[in-house]
Amino acid sequence: MKITSLDQLKKIAEQGLKLTYPDKIKIMVGMATCGISSGADKVYRALEAKIAELGLDAALEKTGCIGFCQKEPLVDVIYPGKVRLTYEAMTPARAEALAEALQAGEIYPEQLLCRIDQEEFLVEGKTRHYANPHPPALPVDVLKYEEIPFFQKQVKVALRNCGFIHPERIEEYIARGGYTGLYKVLTSMNPEAVIAEVKASGLRGRGGAGFPTGLKWEFAYKNQSDTKYVICNADEGDPGAFMDRGILEGDPHAVIEGMAIGAFAIGAQEGYIYCRAEYPLAIHRLKIAIRQAEDLGLLGDEIFGTGFSFNLRIREGAGAFVCGEETALIASIEGRVGEPRPRPPFPAQSGLWGKPTIINNVKTWSHIAPILTRGAEWYAGFGTKSSPGTTVFAMVGKVNNTGLVEIPLGITLREMIFEIGGGIDRGRDFKAVQTGGPSGGCIPGEYLDTPVDYESLGALGSIMGSGGMIVMDERDCMVDVAKYFIDFTKDESCGKCTPCREGTLRLMEMLETITAGKGQEGDIDKLVKMSELIKKTSLCGLGQTAPNPVLSTIKYFRDEYEAHIRDQKCPAHVCKDLITFRVLDQCNGCQLCRLKCPVEAIEGAKKVVHRVIQEKCIKCGTCYEKCKFGAIVVE
Repeated sequence: MKITSLDQLKKIAEQGLKLTYPDKIKIMVGMATCGISSGADKVYRALEAKIAELGLDAALEKTGCIGFCQKEPLVDVIYPGKVRLTYEAMTPARAEALAEALQAGEIYPEQLLCRIDQEEFLVEGKTRHYANPHPPALPVDVLKYEEIPFFQKQVKVALRNCGFIHPERIEEYIARGGYTGLYKVLTSMNPEAVIAEVKASGLRGRGGAGFPTGLKWEFAYKNQSDTKYVICNADEGDPGAFMDRGILEGDPHAVIEGMAIGAFAIGAQEGYIYCRAEYPLAIHRLKIAIRQAEDLGLLGDEIFGTGFSFNLRIREGAGAFVCGEETALIASIEGRVGEPRPRPPFPAQSGLWGKPTIINNVKTWSHIAPILTRGAEWYAGFGTKSSPGTTVFAMVGKVNNTGLVEIPLGITLREMIFEIGGGIDRGRDFKAVQTGGPSGGCIPGEYLDTPVDYESLGALGSIMGSGGMIVMDERDCMVDVAKYFIDFTKDESCGKCTPCREGTLRLMEMLETITAGKGQEGDIDKLVKMSELIKKTSLCGLGQTAPNPVLSTIKYFRDEYEAHIRDQKCPAHVCKDLITFRVLDQCNGCQLCRLKCPVEAIEGAKKVVHRVIQEKCIKCGTCYEKCKFGAIVVE
């Protein structure tokens, strides 16, 4: 059936509501990549088998990631007309016990994370309340979803449906207001009005530069070419980043609808989603979503019976980090080597096959439909004056609550790390946070009250970038951290321009020398000088931002560089050439360290003080981590 009217769209929404909220118990398993890697697939199969064995009248479904990756695998139980309960850290055995409790009409009391009493249908501006009473024997101390610190300060726009719908069912997306934005645009707005609304919202590209989205669209719209293109940059390559993957796996239609609106605004009839091949689940769900949208006439010819046509294709990237740069991405789609070219002309003037092209990333496209349905003023009500709206971060590293976090811009780093993130793992001291991935900078504790927005982070020598956030503690060596990121950018450089190709290699060589205890006086100044030269003369954003980790760590942690050079010491006890592991006399000979050592570099009989064989020790730190009695020290 091809949808041509709002009434037909509403009928699909009614079908979606019945699927989302059936009249029997519904069990949902978080089956994004993060959940599957934690064992969610095993939990799903265990539930499937147990439900069949018990003859339980329940619907078993898959969903995306709700963001709280630290608690995976997550399982939700929706009691029709009552409440939704979320369970954390589920295992096959616990899943079977859950099914047995449901069969007996009881609440499974273990692993309860929270209860959800209401859900927000963000696109429509509505709230769906679950009815009372709650199921029998619901523990009174179960926190509500909105009471959990991880969720309290989040505002989900891009992540609005992730973890709440089945990502492979377009009906459930439509049930929560999906494609009403596209309908509104095609039936009651012209391209100028759409662009004006996006400009008024203040939406900036949720990538490295933060360029105003509406302004970029306007440049392409004013170009009189008869052929134009829109592209989604899903080539997410930052270490520790998984924002785009989470959205594509949990809510692919949010991106598709946004791209269709953007295509109408600039006059394009064709688009591409450029996604790295290392995201097989995201690509699988995108293919399903595109096919479903085509079947309902939401992609293809004469969408909603109007004169607008739009076709969408997927292009898989080979995983080159440089293809996140828009001109390199275009070259890759065209079948050429993914190398950047000088600008101007910018892609909005001459992009794919020489035609005007708009490129936005996954997060940017997923904001478009809510802006067009709720209005620019609503969206601009979040965030700050210069950085309106929300953005998604992947919070990882030495923090208690890792996962996907969507916050209104302007919230502080302290709020993100210590409230949403739950503080530093194992109660250790905070040292720094890296924002913006390998192109960003390391920010020390004295700036924790800095607002998270484009200008504030830029003033500290970092960037917001695509949304990576890596938290570090006292055990991290900042010289080693800089070396790690330079090693990454060195390997990912396309090699086209000399400053990036040779400069990052020389930075890496100098950092290796310093972490080996062979640095010389003057090396720090050489690092700064070379970094500034690379920033000024590199062709594209990869080279221009590659030295940021070096410059920021020197700026805020210069004493660590000096300790490596002058004293041949690593204050954080990380750099292997500068540390030694030694067993103290208080060792009781429990032999745990000897048994865990991967190279058998520890000797000693039971109940006898052990000894590290320095010639064999690879300084992996396993003995230090495993010793329960503090009998091993790092010197």
